[in-house]
Amino acid sequence: MERTLVLIKPDGVQRGLIGEILGRFERRGLRLLAAKVVRVGRELALEHYAVHRGKFFYEGLVEYITSGPVLACVIESPNAIQVVRAMVGATRPHEAAPGTIRGDLALTGLRNLIHASDAPETAAQEIALWFRPDEIVGYERSIDAWIYETTDG
Repeated sequence: MERTLVLIKPDGVQRGLIGEILGRFERRGLRLLAAKVVRVGRELALEHYAVHRGKFFYEGLVEYITSGPVLACVIESPNAIQVVRAMVGATRPHEAAPGTIRGDLALTGLRNLIHASDAPETAAQEIALWFRPDEIVGYERSIDAWIYETTDG
């Protein structure tokens, strides 16, 4: 199993898309292990986007993520990072394929609704930044054997 961080950004929260977005992940078979609504402080934003420090869009990212509440989540499945990123779609909403979250629900630039970790190392760092270990609840569902091909069924 692999874990990834997902953030539903301020525009997704303000537009009332939390249920729609989480529902897509759950219908696909991914497990939600942790979720919390947070008001992102500047320090957390600076650390989260540190990889972009010095780039022309860095300050805009920080201002955007701190502009309103965010839903932070830990999601788990086999190949969670790749699966979630495929479901999210291209960073620029106008380039995102129909059927993806951004392709169906977003239109422009920074207002792209969602963040998803891009690699196992990044996911581990981001999850540790946003969640304490005791906030993440691992569990199994009775349907997991059918979703993850672990049954002779």
